[in-house]
Amino acid sequence: MKRSRVVRGALVGASSASLVATLGLPQLTADAAPPESKPAKASHEHDHGLPNFDKRPTVKPSAARTAQARSVTAKSALDARWSRFGTPAAVVAPSGKSLASGLSANPEKAARAYLTKAADTYGLRASDVETMELVNINPVGDTKVVLLRQTFDGVPAGRDGMVTVGVRDGSVVYVGSTLAPTDSTKAKRAPAAASLSHADALAAAAKNVGHAAGKVTERSVGAAATRAQAKPGVTTWKHFSAKKLSARDQRVAKVAIPVPGQAPRMAYHVETSLPGDEGGYAVYIDAVTGEAIARDNLVSSDSDNPTWKVFTGTPNTGDDAGERKLWCWTEKEGCDETQSGISPEAWDVDPATGKSTSTTMGNNAETEVDWGGDSEVGPAEKRSDRNYTYEFTNQWTKSKCDPAGYDSPTKHDKDAAAGNLFAMHNRMHDWSYKLGFTETAWNMQKDNGDKGGLGGDPEGGVAQAGAKSGLRNNANQGTGADGGSPGSNMYMWQPIAGVSYSKCSDGSYDMSVIGHEYGHAISNRMIGGPNEGLSSLHGSMMGESWSDLMATEYLQEFGYSKLGSASTPMGSFVTNNAQRGIRNYNFSKSPLNFSNIGYDLAGVSTHSDGEIWSATMWDIRTAMMKAHGTGNATTQRSCATGATKVEECPGNRQWMQLIFDAWLLKPTGDVSMLDMRDAMLAADMLRFGGANQKLLWTAFAARGFGESASVANTDDDQPRPGFDSPHAKNATLRFSPLDSDGRLIEGAQLFVGDYTARTTPVADTDPKTALGDTYTAAPGEVTYQVVAPGYGQHESSSTIKAGQTRDLNVRLPRNLSSAAAGAAIDGPGDKPEALIDDSEATWSMVTTDGASRPSFVIDLAGGRQAVSRAQLSGLADRPGAPVHRYEAPRQFAISTCDARGKITCSEPADFRKVYTSPKNAFPGGAFRPVAPELNLRSFSFSKVNATHVKVDVLESQCTGNPLYAGEQDNDPENDTDCETASPSAGNHLLTEVQLFTK
Repeated sequence: MKRSRVVRGALVGASSASLVATLGLPQLTADAAPPESKPAKASHEHDHGLPNFDKRPTVKPSAARTAQARSVTAKSALDARWSRFGTPAAVVAPSGKSLASGLSANPEKAARAYLTKAADTYGLRASDVETMELVNINPVGDTKVVLLRQTFDGVPAGRDGMVTVGVRDGSVVYVGSTLAPTDSTKAKRAPAAASLSHADALAAAAKNVGHAAGKVTERSVGAAATRAQAKPGVTTWKHFSAKKLSARDQRVAKVAIPVPGQAPRMAYHVETSLPGDEGGYAVYIDAVTGEAIARDNLVSSDSDNPTWKVFTGTPNTGDDAGERKLWCWTEKEGCDETQSGISPEAWDVDPATGKSTSTTMGNNAETEVDWGGDSEVGPAEKRSDRNYTYEFTNQWTKSKCDPAGYDSPTKHDKDAAAGNLFAMHNRMHDWSYKLGFTETAWNMQKDNGDKGGLGGDPEGGVAQAGAKSGLRNNANQGTGADGGSPGSNMYMWQPIAGVSYSKCSDGSYDMSVIGHEYGHAISNRMIGGPNEGLSSLHGSMMGESWSDLMATEYLQEFGYSKLGSASTPMGSFVTNNAQRGIRNYNFSKSPLNFSNIGYDLAGVSTHSDGEIWSATMWDIRTAMMKAHGTGNATTQRSCATGATKVEECPGNRQWMQLIFDAWLLKPTGDVSMLDMRDAMLAADMLRFGGANQKLLWTAFAARGFGESASVANTDDDQPRPGFDSPHAKNATLRFSPLDSDGRLIEGAQLFVGDYTARTTPVADTDPKTALGDTYTAAPGEVTYQVVAPGYGQHESSSTIKAGQTRDLNVRLPRNLSSAAAGAAIDGPGDKPEALIDDSEATWSMVTTDGASRPSFVIDLAGGRQAVSRAQLSGLADRPGAPVHRYEAPRQFAISTCDARGKITCSEPADFRKVYTSPKNAFPGGAFRPVAPELNLRSFSFSKVNATHVKVDVLESQCTGNPLYAGEQDNDPENDTDCETASPSAGNHLLTEVQLFTK
């Protein structure tokens, strides 16, 4: 079998509906690339495909519908969020109560009876409930979550039209809905009959993504798949081969798409992929007009006892990767661990024959090596004795990425890489199975037996993906709907000038990376039913977060990394950064909150903004471990394997279970962070009887996801944070910024946390805005940033006490370099005035030759001033430019001039150097510079009187950081020195310069 899963063209991707999701490097361009791109050697970046869209309107709930909803909902926090159809998106019963009781003991019958009774709330008729099809019933503790799907004229709904009903002992305790009302005249109409065929729809979808389908041939999927598709609630797909499209499966299913206020539209749900593309797209084609209604990018041994030699967690970061462990299927002398107990057969068994494949192919995973180009594609070398203990020489690392190794006898340990990746995918399958990622929750298996869902979709893994084609420094996961062809790619890692400075390493050995990518498949499959995945901006952010969290939890539960409050960094092995890996922060040391969306150097980013959710979830994990204990190594492993019930497990396992449960409660992947906050609260009610409600609200409130938080929609990149909790005596704080004379400063803004650029303030003193000068917050320690015209930016902290009402007084010294106060600037660049506007949100870029460095002269506000402190920032926002972080400052110098007599401060000789910063004034750590290393920093020096101040940028990150200098590999086609090989070398970015007397 030859089946390539190499992604050619997506190093950065958002985890949207059933998509290719990636580990995440800085983005080169947001524009769509041609359908087939050609990767270059040690390529810088790759685009992440075409954007998602949905052309259907969204309606607001009517007054009557609002009144109906309030009669059944018990949480006011849910009143502000509705489905696109103007009906409640979620309803949660209060602790110990229910939305309806005395119903049938049969969960499906109880769910239908409730919906019939509450039909007015959702704009339904009793007949609509009768014709809904049962998709699945999944357990969340002792609650059964019933998933029903609307049908229109016998055709199942596609994209919405779903409802989840939580039933416990004949009582309904939760409802999540994207049901389409049918009580209006237009909505009652049946969808128009299809005039296009399935093949026509595939051709239209291919055209929508920029390609021609060419000759299309329908193909058989076999008797087993046909029987599976014939079951109620299972999507009926037609499968096609198209020569001009990818060799991967092209699938089409007829659906009826609900449209708010209108009749549903007969349509086709098409999953199509382009040549060389692993992810592909889900395109919904109108079955009458051929119009694309919506689109989602599908890019985030003994003979009877097989054995595998593996790195169980993250290898060492040095040249010596450390010792691998021996895993056996059953007990055997010399084995470090046994793996039987969850998968019914050994991992290497083909369920169709019941025999070993003798290689890296099985029911849960199929793993190959594909170097790209004309290289042979295939699984690891066959081992008839089933001892998959392939030799590992660490050749890629020790040879420093020498391409000659591809033709050597050890071939960069390709079989060891495939064997490791195969074992890790199987372990993620087994670990997540016990948390609820089973056949009925649309997991990934070749054969589901009679346990539900569609089979035919084992996780396809590619080790050393595109290695000869130059694909580097990332990993990705393509998922698709249940029964599709999910696949994950692990790339080789290598230093690349001005992009990233990893060690020469192989991602196929880093379980934090492997677990992250498999995590995308879990979250996309479990949320929203069998055919949808995460499709919103917020969903993509949380998808990245959940993947990080799952990888960390897996590693800590099994003892492969230290159990505790510090999170396991993602990619510490491949990035050579043991503190934060590929992210900006270790979750346990993150200052981020809901107001910070867009804080990173790339602006709004699913990976960096996902860290906000990660920090919040990690707070919850820490609190649950404090409340429910940590157990010991034995109890942790017993819970990890599912041998101990989750209710009896330590807090970290209970926390992870709530995350899995919350996915099952959402009938759509078009979710906001607040939607998932509420789903997690609801999951706690269902699973643990609300035992953690106060704990959860406390953690959510501390990170800005409190009761008053709100979003405009699920793609809102400027949400309104809320720091209050319904379980706390909240304080009311009045923002009172004062000048040196104690007078109130108008136009000031108050931010919570460490960032101001692209961050939402919580209060201001600007009479022109509607924000106001007060906000409420739960008790705790808070760090603030205060920004005001003429005063620059200042950090403050405060202890908020329960129930207090007080002024938040902050005295601000004047910013002597503020344009608002009368200062002026002269210097190079596209907009040097941005450096003295009191804001870190604007920046200036200077292009120079290799020998010169930019210099700026600031004419201070108010004439002669005493200067003794400077604040500088290199936190520039240049979306679409992967190299800009290397253009940020590394070292600078300050000179002053006092204009009097013949001294005019117009000549270089008029200035005297008073301060030279340390060489690492802006640190720029291992792998690449990140936001917390480049944002506003303060530097003090001896007081000097001056009328003018000159700021010289001495070195950028590219020219002055030794971590990015010199030749760091043995690849003759890849120059790694930033100053000589990167376009960053001649560019210099500076964001802000602020000067103060003290």
